[in-house]
Amino acid sequence: MIRNLLLIAIIAMGIIHIFFIPTDPVGFKTLMKLIPMVLIILFAQTTRPLLSRRYKRIVIGGLFVCMIADGVIYWFLPGLITFFIGHIFYIFAFNHVAKKTVPIWAAAPLLLYGTGMAIWIAGSQFSAGQTFLGIAITAYISIILMMGWMAIRTRMKLAIIGALLFIFSDSILAIDRFVYEIPYREAFVMLTYYAAQIFIASSIGSRIVKYSVNRSNLIR
Repeated sequence: MIRNLLLIAIIAMGIIHIFFIPTDPVGFKTLMKLIPMVLIILFAQTTRPLLSRRYKRIVIGGLFVCMIADGVIYWFLPGLITFFIGHIFYIFAFNHVAKKTVPIWAAAPLLLYGTGMAIWIAGSQFSAGQTFLGIAITAYISIILMMGWMAIRTRMKLAIIGALLFIFSDSILAIDRFVYEIPYREAFVMLTYYAAQIFIASSIGSRIVKYSVNRSNLIR
């Protein structure tokens, strides 16, 4: 019941922030942006861990760091660095429950996508003489793709969906900032971002099915 109420509150506050809160004043806009993340952290905290308590703790740590990043993203590089740290938390969390049977070729779509985005986004900054920014963007693309790959290795649907939504959200943000303006960018970015965090938080309650030789042949 509590988790359902929190989920409703997250959706409601996310919609309010995205569609009803004006850009100015920035301080109030930022505060309203953080409220859904606070609720998502509470949602994660109230989710029973069916994998491991350590996984839950690391995911909550990642959510907290991302919430800080939301507050400082108006200064682009500090926000980029903080989100970078948040993805490291998620990588450690996913690695903790990763299954090693996923074939390496499954990473090919991510590698192709990342290479294309690096050439397009980071390449535009290198061409403009913004070498440091180009390097920072390339590093960020690398870490978020690593996060996506580790999510795939968990073989947990909620974690995979969350990671892919996070990649999509950041891609829209990067294209809008460095290449060309995207209509309704705020809505696209924030809706997919909040959804990504909800899915990752929900993955705390995922379970991995294992097979045994007993009569039921199934251990949950």
